[in-house]
Amino acid sequence: MDTSKPAIFVNGALLPMHVRKRVRTVIQVMGSDRGAVVGKSPDDLQLVVKGSPPSAPLTNFVEVIGIADSEKSIQAETWTNFGDAFDTYSYNQLCQLANGEYQHLFL
Repeated sequence: MDTSKPAIFVNGALLPMHVRKRVRTVIQVMGSDRGAVVGKSPDDLQLVVKGSPPSAPLTNFVEVIGIADSEKSIQAETWTNFGDAFDTYSYNQLCQLANGEYQHLFL
């Protein structure tokens, strides 16, 4: 893990608190439109991910790391396929821990 540019773990509800910061999340890909991918966050909110996805087809679940450019969108720097099955409940819990009492363990 690259510690020189940490990315804050976020879900859809936490993203507005981190606009203009480097973030990471996992989305369930719902579709794409005009150079953006629309997905569902681990807490079932809709997010838009902008940027150039990898040349390989996206799987059902994708981790994105990039800059939160609005309350509901991320300008992606890195895209990582996470496969077609993923435990969004546990990831959502991780996001809450990483932004709460245990934040010091994640940044």
